[in-house]
Amino acid sequence: MSFDPKEFRRCLGNFATGVTVITAKDDQGNQVGVTANSFNSVSLDPPLVLWSIIKQSGSYPVFEQATHFAVNILAADQIDLSNHFARPSDDKFADIDYVAGVGNSPILANTAANFQCENYQIVDGGDHWIMIGKVVAFENHGRAPLLYVQGSYAGAIPFTGAQTSDKNVASTATLERLHNSAIYLMNKVLQKIQENYLPKQSSTGLNTSEARLLLVLSDTDNATLERLKDLVTIPSADVEAGVERLLSFGLIESSLSLTARGNEVAERLWNISEQQTEEVFAAFSEEEYQSFKQQLQTLLKQLS
Repeated sequence: MSFDPKEFRRCLGNFATGVTVITAKDDQGNQVGVTANSFNSVSLDPPLVLWSIIKQSGSYPVFEQATHFAVNILAADQIDLSNHFARPSDDKFADIDYVAGVGNSPILANTAANFQCENYQIVDGGDHWIMIGKVVAFENHGRAPLLYVQGSYAGAIPFTGAQTSDKNVASTATLERLHNSAIYLMNKVLQKIQENYLPKQSSTGLNTSEARLLLVLSDTDNATLERLKDLVTIPSADVEAGVERLLSFGLIESSLSLTARGNEVAERLWNISEQQTEEVFAAFSEEEYQSFKQQLQTLLKQLS
């Protein structure tokens, strides 16, 4: 059976993947990095992962000879980094922020996560070599990941709850209680809003807590860490961790004021929020909208 290669590739593109940059350094000091979306897990015991590289790649000899390689899982705001390592270059690591990991494999900064692997096995896979690595160290930074699907970059959609049709619920009495519960209704409304808002938010490369912190800082003068903890509904430890990440991303100064780039990202977040607000309240009159906000503000004061 023969396939149209382009159509076969297009069909495979319907399977959404993460985006990684695989890096390695051999004993002669040759350093390589390639963008790959073929990364996958193989085994928990022993901890094995794999990725594949085309046999004609000029980087393959280094990966073959290196004792280790690193899998850098890119965050949603690292499209430029993905494109950079996907292009040929004499020195792909010039002006790139990284540190040496196990076996001197480059570990890129501000990624969603990384796996540092011992070169475990190389398997012949048609026109690719399948590189299997034994994980010896890993880091989880918890940033929103960059995805690739149907030939385009994308962001993850964090679903906040199961989607259940009313037709699948047998008890009419239960439905009546749910539909008359303010808490249930608020949760369902929040779920629907998040399903639309969070993918747009994640396109900035920030997770929910980081985005919230940046928005608060953009609207607050002379903020302190303690004041910030009072203003956001985030655990104290997460506020401190979020501030550290915003600092490392170059979005804020140590004084908690926004950098020029931080102001740009904050403005993007405000625009996303305002657009979402317009869509959600499109059927409300201005009087209804203002009344709704006032009721929310009153409720917040009562709960504080």
